[in-house]
Amino acid sequence: MAAGGSGGDEAFQTFYTEVKQIEKRDSVLTSKQQIDRLLRPGSSYFNLNPFEVLQIDPEATDEELKKRFRQLSILVHPDKNQDDVDRAQLAFEAVDKAYKMLLEPEHKKKALDVIHAGKEYVEHMMSQKKKQLKKDGKPIDVEEDDPEMFRQAVYKQTMKLFAELEIKRKEREAKDMHERKRQREEEIETQERAKREREWQKNFEETRDGRVDSWRSFQAKGKTKKEKKNRTFLKPPKVKMEQRE
Repeated sequence: MAAGGSGGDEAFQTFYTEVKQIEKRDSVLTSKQQIDRLLRPGSSYFNLNPFEVLQIDPEATDEELKKRFRQLSILVHPDKNQDDVDRAQLAFEAVDKAYKMLLEPEHKKKALDVIHAGKEYVEHMMSQKKKQLKKDGKPIDVEEDDPEMFRQAVYKQTMKLFAELEIKRKEREAKDMHERKRQREEEIETQERAKREREWQKNFEETRDGRVDSWRSFQAKGKTKKEKKNRTFLKPPKVKMEQRE
């Protein structure tokens, strides 16, 4: 989701410049400006950093965080923007989500870790550039030496890191969902198999007496036939006729 190619870099630079110009012109943006900032194209990408959503320094205290949330939530609240209720609701949800994220120590630490990682990456790249310039016998000045350019570079790299983490999170979520679905299907199959076995056993038990009676009846018939076959009858002796002289 990170900006790719010169087109993406230009779009990001334009966005960054516009936001910074507005912030310089007015420390507290108007309701419309805040809603536009929070919902502009690519907002799902820019709003991954909760500190940027709330426009507050990562080192701000909890009290400053709470105060900033109140200010911003009032500006974008749907009740205060009756002419743009739907968009105001989405902007308010983004602010609320960022605030709740920073209230959770674990989530806040993860966000700070990403920001620090972005800063360390830029510093490392600056060091590598200077080494190469020195090796080439050129002045070791780089554009990130300018504080504003350095902040822009950190800001850009930080958002890329947030985006990469979000992509990985969604991939894990999809994988977990697939695994849960597979396990559920196995559970259903196991339950169906057990149900079939129980029904078969029940049917077997219910028809046992009938099978026993049938077998006994069959045996009885067989025994009667055998007795008839083996029964012998005594024949009377033949009478000899006397011969007369």
